[in-house]
Parts: sequence; C-alpha cells; structure tokens
Amino acid sequence: QVQLVESGGGLVQPGGSLRLSCAASGSIRSINAMGWGRQVPGKERELVASITSGGTTNYADSVKGRFTISRDNAKNTMYLQMNSLKPEDTAVYYCYGAITSWGAHDQLGYWGQGTQVTVSS
Repeated sequence: QVQLVESGGGLVQPGGSLRLSCAASGSIRSINAMGWGRQVPGKERELVASITSGGTTNYADSVKGRFTISRDNAKNTMYLQMNSLKPEDTAVYYCYGAITSWGAHDQLGYWGQGTQVTVSS
C-alpha cells in the first residue's frame, strides 16, 4: 500500500506565499517522477510542476518564476514553494508520484487527496 499525503494549504492574500508538502509512505521501493497538479470545480486538473528523481524540473507557464518544486529523496517528500500568489492560483492542489512498490514489476501513478489553496483578500 502506498499513500501520498499533502499538507500546507490554506488562505493567503494576493502576493503572499505558501509552502505545500507531500509525504509518500508505505511499501515503496523507488519513486521516479513526482509533481503537483491543481483543479478548480468544473475544470480539468492542470499539471503545474514536476520533478524527476534526478532533480530535473518542469513548470507550467502560468506558475513559472513564482513556484519552485523540490524533493527530499531520503524522506520520500516533495515540496512546492508558491510565491507571489494570485487569485487565479486558487484551487485544490494534488501531489502525484510514479512509484514502484516492493514486489511490483512496474511503477504506478498515485495521487494524494488534495489540499485547498485559496488566494483572496
């Protein structure tokens, strides 16, 4: 069993900052790519940032220069530092990971349960 748990969401004023965390636990042999997606009601989930096990990062144009993704492979934890937040960043943020479990031949994709981020004055 593998579980991803996000934390760090909340209410912040425009221009403010938040740091999200995602902790992976369970029967984990290895974690390849990890990332963050976000979703607002009525819209599809949008991938905002990703990071490989080697640390290569990629960002959606909408967050480039404002968000920074990082990970601590020893702790199976990933972070998203969000600066200069805008009202349009309001969404439920989900973390995901491409994870190979002990005893499995292939990696599977796992999503967390999500954490709400609200940017409003």
